[in-house]
Amino acid sequence: MSLVACSPQTSGKASPVNTPSSTGGPGTEQQVPGSGVPKVDTPIDTSRFESAPCSALTDAQVTELFGGQSTAKPELQAPAGPTCGWTPADLTGANINVIFSTVDRLGLTSVYQAKGTTYKLFEVLAPIAGHPAVAYGTSDFRATGVCSIAVGTSDRSTVDITVTQSRGNVGKSDPCVAAQTVGSKVLATLLEGS
Repeated sequence: MSLVACSPQTSGKASPVNTPSSTGGPGTEQQVPGSGVPKVDTPIDTSRFESAPCSALTDAQVTELFGGQSTAKPELQAPAGPTCGWTPADLTGANINVIFSTVDRLGLTSVYQAKGTTYKLFEVLAPIAGHPAVAYGTSDFRATGVCSIAVGTSDRSTVDITVTQSRGNVGKSDPCVAAQTVGSKVLATLLEGS
């Protein structure tokens, strides 16, 4: 199945982040999950993927998502945490970014705390492989073909996925559905590798 119809695409560099709350910082001892935040019942050890973020998707998965070849670019010191970005060889504007968030260690609690303030877009999604997920954004960029989601990998960690649709697919399908499709593939890889 090619995500070309609901493929991530756009030029530029997407960089979803979990903005730290005013009460949280690295090593914070805040109670997680916070009030109203779903618990992650089956934590995933993502440390292996944090040191090699491009291993979050297999070559076969990326080819299936883009319907062709792509280039992967890791960035271990990205501001939000270890990141890998994939861009298809056909330069349609599609892009996938996977981030192992290290902004704080509050997991989805950080995202929920930013609802309505930092994050104007906040939408609870169906769990992905049994893990709670939300779509979020400083604004709602879905009309421009961009969606970021955060999936709880533990009560203190998330994997964040931003999908940018190809120019030809913007407005034809929901980029958050594409992000969930990518998320299901990432979770399958994480679960297999943990």
